[in-house]
Amino acid sequence: MRTRTPRVVIVTRPTELERVIARHGTRAQAAFFMRTYGQDIDLVQARHDTFSRALDAVLSSVPVDWRHTRVTRDQLDRFLFAPEDIIVAVGQDGLVANIAKYTSGQPVIGVNPDPGEHAGVLARHAPDAAETLLRATADERARLQARCMVEARLGAGLVLRALNEIFIGHISHQAARYQLGFQERTERQISSGVIVSTGTGATGWARSILLQRRAAIEPPTPCEPRLLFLVREAYPSPSSSVDTVQGTLSKRESLQLVSQMNHGGVVFGDGIEEDRLTFPFGMSLSVGLAEQMLQLVTGT
Repeated sequence: MRTRTPRVVIVTRPTELERVIARHGTRAQAAFFMRTYGQDIDLVQARHDTFSRALDAVLSSVPVDWRHTRVTRDQLDRFLFAPEDIIVAVGQDGLVANIAKYTSGQPVIGVNPDPGEHAGVLARHAPDAAETLLRATADERARLQARCMVEARLGAGLVLRALNEIFIGHISHQAARYQLGFQERTERQISSGVIVSTGTGATGWARSILLQRRAAIEPPTPCEPRLLFLVREAYPSPSSSVDTVQGTLSKRESLQLVSQMNHGGVVFGDGIEEDRLTFPFGMSLSVGLAEQMLQLVTGT
């Protein structure tokens, strides 16, 4: 039972209009630049206006006696969430994934500002449902779905978590060289990198790889404590093998890698390349299920 008044943390990312104006200084300059490439700023203005109406609806839904604050996606790594926080992500599904790795059990409400633009798998709620969801979450009446996450641990002690998948490879996406260990097997590989996916991520990048391979492997579901690993475009050579290119990891299993890249080895999660760990030659890495889970609000 909550003992303190909740704080609502509203998380957003810049709209296309905000990004293009930040790049060119003024709306007029941004419009001129877009016209030179045959684009119309009115289209991004319309999407910005739709988002702004959704954000206003969410802000007005916060009870007047509750605390609230707004955070942008690029501030998440510096923001300290409190135990009593209720997090509201206003944006597309990827924003919920970005938030997940910074939470420690706080409920997350995903609000879809534009169903015509965004699929709404994680950000599934309409803006006008925010007040009902906030009150139900505060009273612990909301339905929560605990989604599994994946965790990478470097031998140096650094940790990276992700909701969809973790990528291990070369920063330029050229050939990655490493030693891979799975169960009782160990082999040296040269490939386009390795992804380790959760059930949430299994509908995205991992699914496209499985479809391309026509692999007879059952991916995990979002709440299932199981991971799927896939080696991308493994290259057989006198010094490298392609025997272990896919598999699943149970709760007690992990994938072990040792970097053999002199430079450019990286580990990043959910497609956010700028938030990465370096993976230099000789460094060991263990990838498995995280204890931390996303607590996604699915309804009342």
